Amino acid sequence: MPDAPLLGAGEKVSLDEGAFGARFAQALVHQSVRAEQAARRRGTAATRTRGVVSGSGAKPWRQKGTGRARAGSVRAPQWTGGGSAFGPKPRSYTFKVNRKERRAALRSALSLHAQRGSLAVLDTSAFSEPQTRQARELLDGWGQAPPTLVVLGAEESTAALSFRNLQRVAVLDAASVGVSDLLGAASLVLSRPALEALSARATTQRPV
Repeated sequence: MPDAPLLGAGEKVSLDEGAFGARFAQALVHQSVRAEQAARRRGTAATRTRGVVSGSGAKPWRQKGTGRARAGSVRAPQWTGGGSAFGPKPRSYTFKVNRKERRAALRSALSLHAQRGSLAVLDTSAFSEPQTRQARELLDGWGQAPPTLVVLGAEESTAALSFRNLQRVAVLDAASVGVSDLLGAASLVLSRPALEALSARATTQRPV
């Protein structure tokens, strides 16, 4: 059964085999990361077409007899100041990934950290008030390379205030962390509530 160290306590915490002992599914992880990054795109890029740019609607010159090429509008794309022909328009980049595939990708990311030994568990009861120095000492004592992702529960605001100002340390809520966040971190710290929440998300169980 996989385990992880408890920061500052010198003991091990057993991890759920179903969530932290899975085989790495590269194709599913790649698909989930693409979906998460695509969903974060704003999709607000837009260009002005010939129907939007300002300019006369009259034909610049008569069709024949001038010796010049035919022209029907000064707002045509080939004219200076004309509209864009095939420019981007506001759109959504999201695409669907099946629920089972998302769970498998999450299990793969969590299991990768567990196998590498880059996963630790945090007891946030030690933070009675925000203490950035205490948070830094815990990470330094662990000795893992940054960047570090700290995942906490929604009620653990004191610990979040302690870690958020540390350089190359990101703090996320367990409900919003994604596969790309897990893979983008060299080391991962989970509080006990976050550990239960992610274990439940990675399997078919629901958190109590």
